[in-house]
Amino acid sequence: MSLRQFEYALAVAEEGSVTAAAERLHVAQPSVSQQIRGLERELGVQLFARTPAGLVPTVVGRAFLREAEVAVSASRRARATARAGADELVGELTVAVQMGFGTRQLPGALGALGALRRRFPRLEVTVFEEPSSAELERLCRRGVLDLALMAACERSPSDAHHLGDEEFVVVLGAGHRQLAADRVELRELEGEPWVRFDRDSALDGVLLNVLRDNDLAPTTAARVSQTATAVRWAAHGLGATLVPASAVPHGHEHLVRPVFPVVSQPVIAVLRQGAGPAETALLELLRQETWSESAPFSPVS
Repeated sequence: MSLRQFEYALAVAEEGSVTAAAERLHVAQPSVSQQIRGLERELGVQLFARTPAGLVPTVVGRAFLREAEVAVSASRRARATARAGADELVGELTVAVQMGFGTRQLPGALGALGALRRRFPRLEVTVFEEPSSAELERLCRRGVLDLALMAACERSPSDAHHLGDEEFVVVLGAGHRQLAADRVELRELEGEPWVRFDRDSALDGVLLNVLRDNDLAPTTAARVSQTATAVRWAAHGLGATLVPASAVPHGHEHLVRPVFPVVSQPVIAVLRQGAGPAETALLELLRQETWSESAPFSPVS
């Protein structure tokens, strides 16, 4: 097996066809087909199944591709490290951001990435958002990510770096009685329906813990994936929601109130083990940003 075969298999899985993978890789289609067939013969398994929607990985294919992704990422980092000089770094840096946390500060993080690119102009940076804390943890453990921004993790202090804290706020519908208060006591929301989040998301975990800690029933009005959607649905009176202060879209501040007891979560940067100069430089740039966020709201006049 070779890294080229791994890269070809990953491209086919992402594109759904040999033709599209070949175009993306700038190689001839027969070359991709030959490499995939040779890989399947060597492994003694079928990696892809042909469906009306295109080629899709089989069960064993998905397991293989997860390991292939790790191997390809490690190879890219090894090449980048070997080619790193005093003033340049060549390669790919992969950064993940947990959805819902650090939303307002993300432009600052992107500014840090811009500064990093100016320092290392031949460095390619990939940023994506992951809604699941468990998925981020899995990707970190498997070495796919170079740096992750998340709300919590089970890493040692040498791997996890505390950048700041985010306060959570409650969003209420227009005319809600609790908007008269500067800070809402959570127990006063007894009987309130809630706009919640996907079951495996960190945001829903925070909300569920808060409701239980305050003896409130987790009555679910709806579930959504995006914090902005939760805020807008709450604003229309579907139910209350609890989101990080930085996740409140502009124009909804008058429907936001801080809560008592105060709810907050850390913003943590997790570096991969054996981090190189690019990851270390990015962490230092991120430290220069303001990550702690308090509740923005406009009192009712």
